[in-house]
Amino acid sequence: MGTFEVQIQAANTSQQGFVGLQALVDTGSTHTMFSRDLLVRLGIQAIDRRGFRLADERRVVYEVGEARIRLDGRERTILVVFGPEGVTPIIGATTLELFNLGVDPAGRRLVPVDGLLK
Repeated sequence: MGTFEVQIQAANTSQQGFVGLQALVDTGSTHTMFSRDLLVRLGIQAIDRRGFRLADERRVVYEVGEARIRLDGRERTILVVFGPEGVTPIIGATTLELFNLGVDPAGRRLVPVDGLLK
């Protein structure tokens, strides 16, 4: 599947200071990741540290926090990874699931999907 970008807005959980971002949709990433400097600027604090496996199979540990995200006309609180400075913002699979969105790879866009309760 090819990658594509979507326009989102992000803020702290008090919903103060929303900023617009272009974020890469990456269904191979579990969580959403923004650069540490952006999260600090938004006033988002780390609440935990978690291990992650990179594409080259290296294991890294990053801090995580909670952010408020606006995407596709809706707003949710999500878990966000404190990534390296300068990293491209990434929207991961758990964020897409919270918004009940799937990927249309041919149209390079997000589409509404039903949640599963099987």
